[in-house]
This record gives sequence, structure tokens and C-alpha cells, in this order.
Amino acid sequence: MGANTPGSRCLSRREFTLASAGGLSVGLAGCIGSGSGDTGSNDSDGRVAVASFFTFYDFARKVADETPVTVENLVPTGLHGHGWDPDPSITRDIVDADAFINVGPEFQPWADRAIQTVRDDGANTHMINAREGIELLDLVDTVGDEEAVESGKDPHFWLDPGLAKRSVDNIVDGLSEIAPEHESAFATNADSVNSELDDLDTEWEAIFEAAERDVVFLAAHNAFEYIGQRYGATIQPLVTNLAANDDVRPADMRRAQDTIAGHDIRNIGAAVFEPRRPAQQLRDETDVEAYYPVTPYAGITEAWADHGWGYFEIAREINMPTFEIVLDAAEPDPDFDAEWRNFE
Repeated sequence: MGANTPGSRCLSRREFTLASAGGLSVGLAGCIGSGSGDTGSNDSDGRVAVASFFTFYDFARKVADETPVTVENLVPTGLHGHGWDPDPSITRDIVDADAFINVGPEFQPWADRAIQTVRDDGANTHMINAREGIELLDLVDTVGDEEAVESGKDPHFWLDPGLAKRSVDNIVDGLSEIAPEHESAFATNADSVNSELDDLDTEWEAIFEAAERDVVFLAAHNAFEYIGQRYGATIQPLVTNLAANDDVRPADMRRAQDTIAGHDIRNIGAAVFEPRRPAQQLRDETDVEAYYPVTPYAGITEAWADHGWGYFEIAREINMPTFEIVLDAAEPDPDFDAEWRNFE
């Protein structure tokens, strides 16, 4: 994008397309004159960053708060950002954006393809890899040896608040590339986000310290090992695959039943964005009495969106109450129990 001329602002390709569709007359340069009510002519006005994953969209919008940079979540409400396969319009949104916040290679195949398209197109979209410089767990640490992928890694680092802080710093660096004059504001906002991640870490520690058991079972895909590793517990998933697919095998159910019986488990977690049938089956066929919600912050429901919830609210309103229950760390909150016990 070129430099602005005094008293004008150049439109990004996204803005140019929207302006043209709305009937606004624009010149070939895609610039509009600034009105008398314009608050300034700095060249970051209208900058747009798009995100491939809810967690990093949420962090980025907090980092960009009260700056002219807009952050948009590409994954529609109600969908899980891992296994989603979008239509080509999403790639066009990325090409048109000033920055694309992603989770690094080999996690979201559609995002990898979009990044390649951006490169092939010669677009100036700046790539922000939220996991840059973060050391991931080996898959051999999260699944049995027979299911480990050679040289594979577990990408779900953001569930660890300490590692999530590094992603916030990566986002600051990336947004500063597209709007350097707001670097100080980004850094200040990031300090607040990282401070809240520290608070969240302390709250998680308190839950695990109060736990009466150190083995829990989740009727979910293999996304929570970072929680187990950080706080010293064994978290057994129903599906050992890393993607949230409907691929529960009879062997998975047998292993789940053995784990539940072997550890006298009465309450389990169930993934919000995955089929509930396996959790219901375990409730019906084992000594499990109830299942409660968990989510790896990969998406957001309509209700959560209406509440304005982000990573921190979902942690405190969904994941933490469930882990208190499945760890026998506390009695269920009556309101939470009424809403979420054996949820449909």
C-alpha cells in the first residue's frame, strides 16, 4: 500500500471493493478525501487483520483496542476452527487484508493453502504466525507410541497460559508491522492481556491443587495435554487424533470404558463443538453419572457471542467449572450444573 497524500486516505483492496459495491465513486488509486470530521491522516486508518482461529482473533482484538486497526475472525460463529473447510471467499478476504493471523503451518490446511495463494498472488498481506518461537509438545507425549506421528507435534499450546503469552507478543510484533505508529498502544494492551493470562494461570493452579484425583477423562479429541502437562494431571481424551473429527472407533470406546472403570470416574468432560453421542453412550453404559462442557477455545457459540465472551470468559465460565467437577476439586455450582449437566 502506498503512502497517503495529505488530506486523503488510500483504501485497502477490501475497502475499495466494498466502496465500489456500495456505489461510492472512487478514483483508480482507491483513495477518498478525508472529511472535515476526520481525526487524522495517519496511514494505519482502515488497516484490517483477519484471523484463522478464535483464540488469536480474541487476543488480537484486545491488542488492537482503541487503535484504528480492525481485527476480524474468519471462522463463522458455531464452527470449530480446526476442521473447518471454507469457501474461496475466505481466501479472498485474506488476500485483501493487511495481515493474516494464523496458527502456523500444518494445523489448518485451509490456512496453509490460503497463505500459498497470497504468495502466488503477490499480495502484500503480512503473515502473523501466532506460534512463532513456541516449543510444542511431541505427540509421543500426548498419545500412545503406536499412534505417534514421526516428528509430529501437538499444536494446542494456547491452552497453557504461559505459552499463550508468547502468542500475544507475536501478535504485537505482527500488528506493529502494519501499523508501526501504534506499536506503543499495542504493547500496552498486550501487557494487560498477558497480566490476565498470569491471573488465569494462578486460578488454574488453584483448581488443580484442590483436586482429589489426578486422572480425568474427556469425551473429546486430543487437545488438552498442555493443561495436563502444566498442572500435573493425566487428561485422557476419547479420540487420540488432534483434529475434532467424528471418528470415534470401537477401540476408543473400549479404552474409555477401561479408564473410567479403572479410576472410578463419575463425571467426565464433553466437547462443545463435537458430537455428544459418545459422552451419552459412556453415561449410559458405564458408572459415569454426568458429562460437562469443555472447549479448546477453537470457536464460539451464538450465546457466547451474544455475551461478548472471549478466551478468558470461556475459560472461567466453561472450562474451569468443568475441570473443578471432573477433578473433584469442588462441588458443581448450582447454576452451572442446571445449565450444563448432560447438555444436548
